[in-house]
Amino acid sequence: MKILIVDDENLAISRLKRLLNDEGLEDITTFTDPHEALKQCTKTKYDAVFLDISMPEITGLELANRILELEPKTFVVFQTAYDEYALEAYKNGGMGYLLKPIDTDSLKEVLKKIETYIQTTTEKLEEKKIIAKRGDKIYLIDLDDIYYIRADLDEVIIKIKETDAYVRKKIGDLEKLLSNKNFFRIHRSYIVNVDKIKSMQSVEQSKLQISFDGIDEVVTSSKDGAKEFREYLERRLL
Repeated sequence: MKILIVDDENLAISRLKRLLNDEGLEDITTFTDPHEALKQCTKTKYDAVFLDISMPEITGLELANRILELEPKTFVVFQTAYDEYALEAYKNGGMGYLLKPIDTDSLKEVLKKIETYIQTTTEKLEEKKIIAKRGDKIYLIDLDDIYYIRADLDEVIIKIKETDAYVRKKIGDLEKLLSNKNFFRIHRSYIVNVDKIKSMQSVEQSKLQISFDGIDEVVTSSKDGAKEFREYLERRLL
């Protein structure tokens, strides 16, 4: 978890950082100057930001709005010695609120919310896109753009029109992810996007050889996979 702390009091920063370290969190950046913090946010994405509300020049509320403009999924936690700011804090995008001096139990509750939020937003992204890599290039692949997925040792290959990209996951994990989409596992090593299929041809042992719209490659099912796929198609046509 990547965390940013912005507070004009060094003592408050040191205390919060120590409490976060005690919870096993080490990737922490701190600023006493909100202007410098905002500049850093244009370069670095943080999972959570802890902002003091009462700061000179830019208040924590104003800073939160600017950070959320840069990265709307940032989890904002406000910290202050005055509880009358709570309602205004939540109106300005705050998801957590800590009263100074911050105690361990309150911080643990906020950290649980952050972890849940990160997990939920990640799952929502994965429902729409798959993050894959080829060399130093990272792809955010729309599910509709996938032709097929092939298992390759401890990772899978995602075939899109432009290239092959790699994901360090098991093919069974992606099968679960795609279970409510129009994808079908035709072989222990292959999942195909049914909507991309151009034609199918029976080959030896009643297997199916599948070709796709837009690419020249073909994939071949297993015997059992062909049988199950035919049944799947028949059910869809009923």
